[in-house]
Amino acid sequence: MIKINKHFQDIDNMDTRVASGFTMIFDNGNTISVQFGGFNYGSNRDMGSKEQATTAEVAIWNKHGQWWEFRTGEKQKEDTEPILIKGWCSADEVAKWINFAATIIF
Repeated sequence: MIKINKHFQDIDNMDTRVASGFTMIFDNGNTISVQFGGFNYGSNRDMGSKEQATTAEVAIWNKHGQWWEFRTGEKQKEDTEPILIKGWCSADEVAKWINFAATIIF
């Protein structure tokens, strides 16, 4: 499944909703969220939401709700402070994370 996410364009224009990213759910049960709207960790962070961006943030979680920890490449641990959102990803890096989420079991 692929879902387009939308939110308000910017703080001064809360009536206009624009694409801010997308979510994909794969057959292996993993979900990836790719967000590029204002306030996300990407090129539009301080500019408000636009329908395009040069970088975006990525988050991945499995069907059990466990989030991928980007720092160590392991699933979330109780006793560490995980990095659950990888920001400032280029289009090529986003494509690699999409493939990763579609093929990894964790």
